Amino acid sequence: MSKPKRVVITGLGALSPIGNTVDDFWENLKNGKSGADRITHFDPSEFRTHFACELRDYDPADHLEHNMIRRTDPYSQYALVATDQAVKDSGLNFEEMDPFDTGVIWGSGQGGMYTFEQEVRNYAENDYTPRFNPFFVPKLIINMAPGLISMKYGLMGINYATVSACATSNTAIMDALNYIRWGKAKVIITGGSEAGITESSFGGFSAMRAMSQRNDDPKHASRPFDKDRDGFVMGEGAATLVLEEYEHAKERGAHIYGEVAGAAMTADAYHMTATHPEGKGAAVAMKQALEDSGMNPEDVDYLNTHATSTPVGDTSETTAITNVFGKSPDDLYISATKSMTGHLLGAAGAIEAVASIKAINEDVIPPTINTENIDEEIPPTLNIVLKDAVDHKVDVAMSNTFGFGGHNGIVVFKKV
Repeated sequence: MSKPKRVVITGLGALSPIGNTVDDFWENLKNGKSGADRITHFDPSEFRTHFACELRDYDPADHLEHNMIRRTDPYSQYALVATDQAVKDSGLNFEEMDPFDTGVIWGSGQGGMYTFEQEVRNYAENDYTPRFNPFFVPKLIINMAPGLISMKYGLMGINYATVSACATSNTAIMDALNYIRWGKAKVIITGGSEAGITESSFGGFSAMRAMSQRNDDPKHASRPFDKDRDGFVMGEGAATLVLEEYEHAKERGAHIYGEVAGAAMTADAYHMTATHPEGKGAAVAMKQALEDSGMNPEDVDYLNTHATSTPVGDTSETTAITNVFGKSPDDLYISATKSMTGHLLGAAGAIEAVASIKAINEDVIPPTINTENIDEEIPPTLNIVLKDAVDHKVDVAMSNTFGFGGHNGIVVFKKV
């Protein structure tokens, strides 16, 4: 069997609640800007939670033609916008490549939730007369985002969508990594998108009491690891990574952001929505990702945690971290960027991958904001970066994601 090929990142794109480009996202992340505010997509007055991390200063008409907007759900639109940034950033000319050497593996946790909600509402409001939009199903299905990306750029290789709840994007990145490793593609566009701030999606999470209800102070609501945290803050957006076989990227003189060193996925097999209290599955996934990367725990400089600001989730994750890295890991810096972006659900891993890669490129650890009093159940010896970004050399970064259903997805990035 031939040696696995190395896989590098040559393009990035981001559409987030704290910036509609990679540069804006990263600057606001470093500066500790919160994207949380009162919801504008609908009137939230009747819900327990009135706020979220919505996209700001974003108009699809600035990026897409009218017919494309009319025929697609926002989650697909977000995917196209972020991917356009990443493809331009990569400098790739797909016309010069074999179209079967290029593919798309994309992720979304909910897909066309906005479309589903609107069509069912119209059906009910029109005396249940079946006058559905002919684009109802194409707009709804999760695999439409990678399909549309492939159509835009003429990419005829591997193409599908992954779904593993909030671990979705890391699953997509892991699959893209492995297909290129195996020589099945030279370039794969990967990432995730989510447009879940809709009444039905929001109502479902609200009924579970999973979201923060700090309506009087939204910008300080997402407070990972804090003893007074009361739930996550929903976010929306997309992020794209262009993954490329190393020799192919080197030959064309591409700018290389870093390498996808390894990845792993496990299941908790424990509960529909709660993480395992001892973080068993998460710990094994982190260990396997390190093994896949050919690294030891002490090689990791930065850990971008899943840390959604839920009471159980944050403590189970830190339990898993201490299982893997020890209670007092030297030189391991930890932060929770969801304190600023909110939780992008299926797109969380993608936007946090961009944060991890930028940390490697700039040797800067983004902060965790809003956390004032660390929960007593969280080991005080963990080096959690609070309030302000920290300048520190980052050669290796790990990004954690965990999803409903017990899915644990871990990706490791490193400098080239």
